[in-house]
Amino acid sequence: MFDTLIIIYLSSQIPVSRCNEPCSPGYRKASNGGYHICCYDCVPCSEGEVSNITDSVTCHECSTEEWPDEEKVNCIPKIYDFLSYEKDILTLIFLGIVVFLSAVTLVILRIFIYYWDTPIVKANNRTVSFILLVSILLNFLSVLFFLGRPMDITCLLRQTSFGVFFSIGVSSVLAKTITVCIAFKASKPGSILVKWISFNVSDYVVLVSSSVQVLICVIWLLVSPPYVEFDHRLYPGKIIIQCNEGSVIAFYSMLGYMGFLAAVSFVLAFMVRTLPDNFNEAKYITFSMLLFCSVWISMIPAYLSTKGKYMVAVEIFAILTSSAGILGCIFLPKIYVLLFEPNLNSRKAILERNK
Repeated sequence: MFDTLIIIYLSSQIPVSRCNEPCSPGYRKASNGGYHICCYDCVPCSEGEVSNITDSVTCHECSTEEWPDEEKVNCIPKIYDFLSYEKDILTLIFLGIVVFLSAVTLVILRIFIYYWDTPIVKANNRTVSFILLVSILLNFLSVLFFLGRPMDITCLLRQTSFGVFFSIGVSSVLAKTITVCIAFKASKPGSILVKWISFNVSDYVVLVSSSVQVLICVIWLLVSPPYVEFDHRLYPGKIIIQCNEGSVIAFYSMLGYMGFLAAVSFVLAFMVRTLPDNFNEAKYITFSMLLFCSVWISMIPAYLSTKGKYMVAVEIFAILTSSAGILGCIFLPKIYVLLFEPNLNSRKAILERNK
């Protein structure tokens, strides 16, 4: 004992009453169940908490706008997550696709206007074709509301504009199909559809069908409009900026009505698909609506199983794919005839093929 005291005195060291090293910042003290209070364990701070002193008894939780750094010593600002033009290559890819498909649609529209008075354009209801092309163009451009940082105005416009433009397009397809049905069914003796030939049935179909979707969207905006939402808990260290759809019932009513129009168009087009192909486009409408329904049916589970910006990306993909499918199936065959088979674009050629 005497020797030990001499050593301590000569070394000028005060004995430390502990049996483990002090806890570093980022850790807190926790009892290990021993008899001595100087013996404890060092436990890392829980998710979302920090400690910036040695031997901290507790960890402090960061604010909702902040997140711990890797050492869990300091709180740092969370990263805002959305489809950014500056940080996400996916956003630039979507933007490039939108520009390309919009340019293709404008070229097709210009070709149709140039050949406005030719038999093939006339035979396929040129007014409705023009409305369909414009609606497809607006569908592509509506994707721009989904890109970039969500704001109040973009949240209000993204789903409603998409729903209205798509409904106009699908209503135009439905009008084309109904026109085909009337034209060929009315040719039968004693048909009650003869009196409908003199009316512009297609124009009324587009107007009425589109008006229902507009009414749904107006009620949606008045009762429970979409708004910007900041989700702090979906992903650690990130703040998800997204659009809350407001009324889920209104959102799915909009999608459901659009699906109803597509289903009716598909059924009618499938029924008249075997009619002569010179004056109608029933086969092309059947393929386009089949593609449209397939895309959106497969989109629903993918949309519900993703979160944040990837959920938005799934919807953008569905919009672009279905719109491009309608554009390609219905208009590309006509463009091929107009540009590369001009001899078929005459009344004489059509009558000879009918014979």
